[in-house]
Amino acid sequence: MQRTIYVDNSATTSVDSRVIAEMLPFFEQGYGNASTIYTIGQNSKMAIEKARGQVAFALGCLPEEIFFTSGGTESDNWAIIGTVDANTTKGKHIITSAIEHHAVLDTCKYLQKKGYEITYLPVDKDGLVSVDDLKKAIRKDTILISIMFANNEIGTIQPIEKIGEIARQNGIPFHTDAVQAVGNIPIDLSKLPVDMLSLSAHKFRGPKGVGVLYVKKGIKLEPFMHGGGQERKKRAGTENVPGIVGLGKAIELACKDIDAKSKKLIALRERLITGIMKNIEDVRINGHREQRLPGNANFSFAKVEGESILLLLDSKGICASSGSACTSGSLDPSHVLLAIGLSHEVAHGSVRFTLSDRNTEDDVDYIIEVMPEIIKKLREMSPLK
Repeated sequence: MQRTIYVDNSATTSVDSRVIAEMLPFFEQGYGNASTIYTIGQNSKMAIEKARGQVAFALGCLPEEIFFTSGGTESDNWAIIGTVDANTTKGKHIITSAIEHHAVLDTCKYLQKKGYEITYLPVDKDGLVSVDDLKKAIRKDTILISIMFANNEIGTIQPIEKIGEIARQNGIPFHTDAVQAVGNIPIDLSKLPVDMLSLSAHKFRGPKGVGVLYVKKGIKLEPFMHGGGQERKKRAGTENVPGIVGLGKAIELACKDIDAKSKKLIALRERLITGIMKNIEDVRINGHREQRLPGNANFSFAKVEGESILLLLDSKGICASSGSACTSGSLDPSHVLLAIGLSHEVAHGSVRFTLSDRNTEDDVDYIIEVMPEIIKKLREMSPLK
């Protein structure tokens, strides 16, 4: 039987067995609604607060600054729209980047239809935002800066500390989508000048459908969901107790020995990059060469289609992802790859491998072994010769 090598961990991750074990009691015995006063309900409430403490400890913030959501998309939407609603008299200008996740970009486009002005900062060839461009973009009516911590496609890590300092100096709330960063690189909110931060459990071996929005004490933010007094009257809806419990355990495990995990992933990533670049011609690595997520390797292969590479990889038991958006019904390649200066043709030939600490050198060596054969076959078939 052919083995499966999963290297699409930026898309989602498997749930850790220890996380599942922590969650299971809250599906059966401990199913009480956390808003009730009887014992099983109060046990659920205590479990939520325990998870809130686990998240706060992992991120270096206060438990009361942690709000549970349905995931990264909701957290991004809430951070942006909640800030807008809390600052209706201050202005209608928001600054973000051209390579944000669609949870941020589409929310900004929605607000543009409502009369808000959005500045989409460009990035350089490595996917980095210019601090000087940010300074120049700030206006008197700027009410929010939202720049992602690390890019989900090319892995580039932004200069978050510098961006946050500029926001603070100008009295502007700063939100960062850290969905890809949390659990992969150390984050200490007691030191970073970040006002709001989004994360999602399923990116670090937690369950799907649960996330967090960190809101620094003192930041004005209107509720995004209405209908109940949950989450200190900030986020209505009966709490997803098993999911929240799972998130708490997952972030605890993900942030434990994070430096050692990062070191292992960087070694695997470099082994993969070196092997691919050595054995295949006309290939480039996308994203900043060093300032990137430990397990991210994004390649563009000339004269081939990313989807075709994925299909042949799948036939070899390898799960990866492509840089183009054809699977979503669009013929356009990734907005991220276009933003860093790739042509449509080159961007369409991109593949992202995202490793986890469960991957091995044997996994990487197998990918290096099969990729030259796949690219050779596709280039022989390609009309783009």
